[in-house]
Amino acid sequence: MAEQDSAPGVDLYHVAHIVSSYVRHHQVAADQLAGLIVEVHRTLAGLGRVPPAQEPPRPAVPTRRSVQQDYIVCLECGFRAQMLRRHLRVAHGLDVVAYRIRWNLPADYPVTAPVYSTDARRWPRRCVLGAVASLRKRARRQPNGRRARDAAADRGARYRHKLSPVLLAVSVIYAVLSICDLQVIMSFI
Repeated sequence: MAEQDSAPGVDLYHVAHIVSSYVRHHQVAADQLAGLIVEVHRTLAGLGRVPPAQEPPRPAVPTRRSVQQDYIVCLECGFRAQMLRRHLRVAHGLDVVAYRIRWNLPADYPVTAPVYSTDARRWPRRCVLGAVASLRKRARRQPNGRRARDAAADRGARYRHKLSPVLLAVSVIYAVLSICDLQVIMSFI
């Protein structure tokens, strides 16, 4: 009678053997034993069957609207950001390549907002050119009659010979460490 209720192709001897082996090595409460038998039977009955086809994932927003000038929208959850790289890694465990493959995106699909990219590209130029322009303005205002170009060259030379704060800090740390090493060597003598 039990064999008639069983799914076709499932040998109850295998079910009993698997459950008894599991129970022999693990502690299972008596009320959980029936559930274990059913689960093993269901698993053995499902072997060889084709799993149901999964429907493709639906994006949180349409792909065309995901790239805006000021932000880019994550297709997984709809999160708006200027850069998606970190969000994808932290929130979804994906890198950019896996994200593009999952959503069938082209290789040149941006993960950075266009405005952020152009600002990031212009920022260093603005800083450097702004510093040069301010030096030129100061050089033009020289009251002592020197040529503006010579004054700007003098200022540029003056700035070139100054130590940067980082280099100064590194040299101080190096000097302190070398003094400490010298004291340790002298203590052994």
